[in-house]
Amino acid sequence: MEYLRFCLLVSCWMKLGSSILSANAPQTPAVIPKDKLLVLTVATEETDGFHRFMQTAHYFNYTVKVLGMGEPWKGGDVGRSIGGGQKVRLLKSTMEILADQEDLVILFVDSYDLIFAGGPEEILRKFLQANHKVVFAADGLIWPDKRLTDKYPSVRSGKRFLNSGGIIGYAPYINRIVSQWNLHDNDDDQLFYTKIYLDPSQRETLNMSLDHKCQIFQNLNGAVDEVLLKFGTDRVRVRNTMYDSLPVVVHGNGNTKIYLNYLGNYVPNAWNYEHGCGHCDDDFLDLSQLQEYPNVLVGVFIEQPTPFLPEFFQRLLALDYPKDKLKLFVHNNEVYHEKHIQRFWEENRNVFNSFKVVGPEENLSQGEARNMGMDLCRKDASCDYYFSIDSDVMLTNRQTVKLLIEQNRKIIGPLVARHSKLWSNFWGALSLDGYYARSEDYVDIVQRKRVGVWNIPFMAHVYLIKGSVLRNELKERNYFVLEKLDPDMALCRNAREMTSHREKDSPSPESFHMLRPPKGVFMYLTNRHDFGRLISTASYNISHYNNDLWQIFENPVDWKEKYIHQNYTQIFTENYLEEPCPDVFWFPVFSEKACDEIVEEMEHYGSWSGGKHEDTRIAGGYETVPTDDIHMKQIGFDKEWLHFIREFISPVTLKVFSGYYTKAYAVMNFVVKYTPGRQAYLRPHHDSSTFTINIALNNKNADFLGGGCRFHRYNCSIESPRKGWSFMHPGRLTHLHEGLPTTNGTRYIAVSFIDP
Repeated sequence: MEYLRFCLLVSCWMKLGSSILSANAPQTPAVIPKDKLLVLTVATEETDGFHRFMQTAHYFNYTVKVLGMGEPWKGGDVGRSIGGGQKVRLLKSTMEILADQEDLVILFVDSYDLIFAGGPEEILRKFLQANHKVVFAADGLIWPDKRLTDKYPSVRSGKRFLNSGGIIGYAPYINRIVSQWNLHDNDDDQLFYTKIYLDPSQRETLNMSLDHKCQIFQNLNGAVDEVLLKFGTDRVRVRNTMYDSLPVVVHGNGNTKIYLNYLGNYVPNAWNYEHGCGHCDDDFLDLSQLQEYPNVLVGVFIEQPTPFLPEFFQRLLALDYPKDKLKLFVHNNEVYHEKHIQRFWEENRNVFNSFKVVGPEENLSQGEARNMGMDLCRKDASCDYYFSIDSDVMLTNRQTVKLLIEQNRKIIGPLVARHSKLWSNFWGALSLDGYYARSEDYVDIVQRKRVGVWNIPFMAHVYLIKGSVLRNELKERNYFVLEKLDPDMALCRNAREMTSHREKDSPSPESFHMLRPPKGVFMYLTNRHDFGRLISTASYNISHYNNDLWQIFENPVDWKEKYIHQNYTQIFTENYLEEPCPDVFWFPVFSEKACDEIVEEMEHYGSWSGGKHEDTRIAGGYETVPTDDIHMKQIGFDKEWLHFIREFISPVTLKVFSGYYTKAYAVMNFVVKYTPGRQAYLRPHHDSSTFTINIALNNKNADFLGGGCRFHRYNCSIESPRKGWSFMHPGRLTHLHEGLPTTNGTRYIAVSFIDP
């Protein structure tokens, strides 16, 4: 019984002591008003990263005070070695003023590589739940002194090491920490905070902790695989899958800047499925409101044999932009293309404000040529924009230059991709060694399932750069030459990792000395419009007379645009074909250019058969009804011609001979030449085919007189063939026919005996 009384008495004493302690201890409020949160950050320059940081801060209505703006950065190369002490010095000076505000919560964060994903109310609630006076961001990797690993308190779950990129705490406590700073600006800020945190007495006295499970701070270095995007109706969050948390502050520390850029394309309201692009029209430049259009230098680069180059130049000429505001710089590295450039120059040299051509005789490398083009704008104070375009870009949107200027970004390119392929002019991510890696959203962007303006790590082929950027941020480097990288990769890496100074005594790229944190220029890609496509140049053979004819496989869209009659599709939409004789159908198929180039190709080959019966080109060596011809196989065009039949003749066959499904196979494919002096006509005959096509390759009355075709069974003649139009008629039994005499000039036709 005495023992029970003793226990009861001890319990009462403990309760009394506890109530006395609770009464004397400072009470933690249930809620901290959001006006009691002040965000402090250090930024000595307004970089693209800083503007993104401020954009996310304004979205959530944070109160932000920027420290050090306009000061020289003396904090060392914080991206590659120790440094950052200048941030502590600036924070120390500010906290001396704020130290007596006991209810003020300070959030001190980096700015160049950091975005907000949540608002002040959320961060204050999570800070209260942490139940500490100061909370640092946590990291899974220790920096800068690995020897301190064992001194860290062990944690059962979560990240163990301190990261100084994010600190939240009450003002007096933050002040007590930073007031201990007595080092230099280029000493390491993280090491300073680490040593204080690892001191058990200070850790307890200052009531410090780490955000072990990323409730508030998410550092991406070493943790990229832990995070994913969580799409909501109005905004997008970053979710940590390891701790099932939604961090409020996302920090792209270490080598994760590119991944932060990817996240920043969505978080918090840059893009979502509900509303699409949230910032596409920010800082929009309305050209219609300007008194005059900006001056643009167009740099054209022809670095390898390129199909459809004359068409490329015509698209350039067709751009809807005042030509007196365009200066043209062309670098051509291929002798083969000199004839194309000469022709374009002769016809248009007075169209543009200026026209400069640098040819293969200069023997410039790609990097040197691209530097030259960029320098022309950099050194010309009147150059407002530099528009670089490679010859493998087919711009189908005449508004491209205007649309890019109106987006008002420092560097921006239009999306162009190969037809029906995922090969495009940008990368959404980089591998660890700096080469291509596919981002999660790459396919959706290329296929325009996600439409917007995207911050990307690499672009090539076509882009627009502000002239002011070339004369300021991008003024001090040989941007297209870096280590062993190709010119495009060199430009993009230099822009991403750009700093403001190079050691004058060390010209090598490895010797860049960072006098301030990296202030990389963001590169953007827009897919808000359909701008055009990339053409394939890899297998372009220039051994023929008209080489583009062979591009039907590699570049089918451009081949069709150049060589198929403009009214061909109307055959199916508007029944645009004729039946001049029973079961003889007449329809447009070839463009004038196709007809001319096929004829030129045959005449360049020159070995016409002469219309003899003996013919070693065919099985048996004997032709019953010979023509003066050249076979497609002789010029190496047989595969391409059969593909043309499959793609453009077979659909017409199905339309006019309902129920018949052609194999689209032909052994005899040839061009016939009729002249009064060699072979003027062809006697009546049946073709060795199920059906035959006969395409007129030149104009009656202009190139020849006479000619035509007569079908005996129906006593029906067609005496006025149209250039580029084809006859299609049955080959056996019913359609005995003859070639009518050509009385003057030369007549050319292309013939195929299909399904023999």
